[in-house]
Amino acid sequence: MSITEVPGPVSIGERLSRFTELWSQKRIAAVNDYEVKVAKLKGEFVWHTHEDTDELLMVVSGRLTVQFRKGDVVLDPGELVVVPRGVEHRTVAAEETAILLLEPAGVLNTGDAGGAMTRAAEALD
Repeated sequence: MSITEVPGPVSIGERLSRFTELWSQKRIAAVNDYEVKVAKLKGEFVWHTHEDTDELLMVVSGRLTVQFRKGDVVLDPGELVVVPRGVEHRTVAAEETAILLLEPAGVLNTGDAGGAMTRAAEALD
């Protein structure tokens, strides 16, 4: 297999600087059938489950609490957690927090919960 051009680096910080809206996932790259996304969060998200897939959440800046029914995980910049498929969770950020997500293409941000916070990921290429 050959490539037609050499892929360039993707600056997470530069991509995050392109938008201000909260709770809106922006697709910055793809890996096979997975999307690499960034988002800015502040406040509480909805409790939800992704029945068919795990979800990787990594903090770029700020501080994120991932709440589970059996306890919380607090993440600082450079830390990540993988939420196992089928596990109910929600994210909470007391301050504006930037995250990187990795999950299969087409996964809804609110999983099975739906509602007003449901948004499809937007390309930010």
